[in-house]
Amino acid sequence: MRLFSLARLPFSLLVSSVILASAALPVESTETELLVLTPDNFDSTISEGVWFIEHFSPYCGHCRNFAPTWKQLVEQTEKKADPGIHLAQVNCAVHGDLCRKNGIDGYPQMNLYRNGKYVETFKQSRSIELLTAYLDAHAEPKNPPPPPPPATTAAPEPQVTAKDTLAEEAQHLKQDVNPRGIVLSLDETNFAQTVDKGGVFVKFFAPWCGHCKKLAPTWVQLGGLMQHKLTVAEVNCEDHGALCRQEGVSGYPMLFYYGGKDTKTEYTGGRKLEPLKAFADKVSGPGVQELKFGELEARVAEHSVLYLLLHAPSDRAIFNQVVEASHVLFGSPPLYTSTSSAFYDHYNLKPGTAALVALKDHDPNVPVAIFPIPRPVSTVEERQQLVDWLLRNRLPTALELDSDNFQEVMNAPHKPLVVVVATPQRELKQTAKEVSELARKWRDARENAPVVFTWMDADKWGKWLKSMYGVKAAGLPRAVVANHSSLVYYDTDQFGETIKLTSASLFSAINGAMKGTIPYKHSENAVERLARYLNNKLVSLEGYVSENPWHTAFYAVAVLGVLGLGLKRLLADTEDSREGGYLRKEGRLD
Repeated sequence: MRLFSLARLPFSLLVSSVILASAALPVESTETELLVLTPDNFDSTISEGVWFIEHFSPYCGHCRNFAPTWKQLVEQTEKKADPGIHLAQVNCAVHGDLCRKNGIDGYPQMNLYRNGKYVETFKQSRSIELLTAYLDAHAEPKNPPPPPPPATTAAPEPQVTAKDTLAEEAQHLKQDVNPRGIVLSLDETNFAQTVDKGGVFVKFFAPWCGHCKKLAPTWVQLGGLMQHKLTVAEVNCEDHGALCRQEGVSGYPMLFYYGGKDTKTEYTGGRKLEPLKAFADKVSGPGVQELKFGELEARVAEHSVLYLLLHAPSDRAIFNQVVEASHVLFGSPPLYTSTSSAFYDHYNLKPGTAALVALKDHDPNVPVAIFPIPRPVSTVEERQQLVDWLLRNRLPTALELDSDNFQEVMNAPHKPLVVVVATPQRELKQTAKEVSELARKWRDARENAPVVFTWMDADKWGKWLKSMYGVKAAGLPRAVVANHSSLVYYDTDQFGETIKLTSASLFSAINGAMKGTIPYKHSENAVERLARYLNNKLVSLEGYVSENPWHTAFYAVAVLGVLGLGLKRLLADTEDSREGGYLRKEGRLD
């Protein structure tokens, strides 16, 4: 999808991107050669000795600024006869999977490895003095020199000057979490105060549950990997059943991420370490990052969706309120902030006013939505409007639908209509291009309906597509418009024709679905709908009982009283009839 998005970029930007990417690759030179590792040789190369690896992207402004320092560092190290440490790079624009595997959440990021094992991430200022001192401290030369005599005066440490921005203040105020890299046990005494702080990934389990036993060692591993990043916790529902019921636990294991007070989401992804860590890395990333105007195109190229908060340097209240509201996003999409007047000119906004800008589909020039914030949020309703706007614009306009993002798309809080295009695997790229182009046209038309355009691999998901939407292998690609919140779908447009992959047919179907002018079909059969209806009624009854115990008790006593009176009258009538002789054997006709 990214290739198709890049194809729509201006020619000058495309040429610049190619130049930057080319500059990042190793070339023959008489100068110092920089070692760039790939997935094929990464593990084998770092398996012995101490390695200091820079993970970078050629589109990253910080990486380009840091490049001369890294080159100088390599030259200094190679001049030593026995450096005791090796330096290398990984190009994350080319080898994104390797960088994700290595836990990279920003560029440039430098990790230290010893004998193939991750040790730590370098978190100091990227000055040549601090880097040299860091390498000297962690190097393991084969023949270390004797220790120098004690110095009479200590050399002053290099001073790092931090920018006085609200974004950097927010980063500095971030507390160190999970300092020991363990899984925290929660109960009624510490649950609320822990999750209200935010940044807590909780597993609700039962000791007898087989799936819980299988997940247990993975959960411990995750706790170690998230040291200093994210609190990983668990609740034993066998011992703390009331707490689990309070949190809506309906099965084991159940995983919830808590982003702050009254902010939580259920994790429904894979239970293996890789998807769990990917989710944890996403939600534990920086809550807000400063963005410079010169970095705009690079950041937009990296993210299919991002939010940009523009504000005056003095708008501390608005800044804090937006950051707090953005906790509902759980790190995706990222939130950037800037006070640069260049952004106000670029988006034709009044300088100095606060506004949130939503950028999608790798387009840095035309926002899909702008949320003005003329003054600090002062009411619950205004805060909810801000939260709703963040949730409504968080999804890309077009994407491939699969098991990893199904819940996020289909059960999105703003309940979008979802265009689902089923296509054979051999035609996946072509269909993705067509769907993305249709999505762009819909976006450019500034239609108000919340719609997400998706495509699916019919070879992989054929059975599910047939059971949900009646899509058969013949006649692919095939499009439907799904309203998953109501479990209904539309497969014809307003002219009664089968939906085709054209703007006229597809947009007609979307508008018809919005207005209720075209017939829909159910995604469930009659038995499934009846079962769902009865289950919803039982859930509603259970909710009423728990919320109105005294009313329930009154109605129960009243019903028992009526039943008692009826039973008493029935017994009395039976006794009278016996005395009247109607039930005597000799009185029967037989």
